[in-house]
Amino acid sequence: MSKIVDYYFSPISPWTYLGHARFTDIAKRHGAVINVKPADFGKVFPVSGGLPVAKRAPQRQAYRMVELKRFRDYLKLPLNLQPKFFPVPADPAAQFIVAAGRAGGSDAAMRLAGAILRACWAEERNIADAETLAAICTEQGMNAAALAAAAQSDEVIAEYAGYTQEAIARNVFGAPSYVVDGEIFWGQDRLEFVERALAAK
Repeated sequence: MSKIVDYYFSPISPWTYLGHARFTDIAKRHGAVINVKPADFGKVFPVSGGLPVAKRAPQRQAYRMVELKRFRDYLKLPLNLQPKFFPVPADPAAQFIVAAGRAGGSDAAMRLAGAILRACWAEERNIADAETLAAICTEQGMNAAALAAAAQSDEVIAEYAGYTQEAIARNVFGAPSYVVDGEIFWGQDRLEFVERALAAK
């Protein structure tokens, strides 16, 4: 029986970007099923002690930049440390990802999430802009008009809100978080432990 990973993330999180492709590969290697669950961390942070980047202490902001550069260089991934369109609201992108999952399943949601993360962190594109999101969908071979309409539907908005409340209820507090057998692994630097959990019989 395949293991399941509940994947809570924000489409504007650089740490989610740094781990997304590796996580996808790990899940495929182990035949794991990914439940793609973008969440609104603007609602998660206030109940979990987190702060948006701009409100963090200067030393924390400085160290975040050190770590981003460190992982960018180590993983050899393109990443703009201060992208032109950051921060921007993550909700539009999250709702497109939910819509993609409803239309095409987990693989489609993961593919679109990866493309949106790259758009923000490597391509200097505004992932809060509806036209940009539609263009990304088209580039991924998806029906942009259908996804744009679905992203604004009550069903998608409710599903996104549900993932956010679920994340809070499960004590998720940061992005990305991977939940395997009820155990939370926070951060792309915990992917080795995610793989161990998926490999365990």
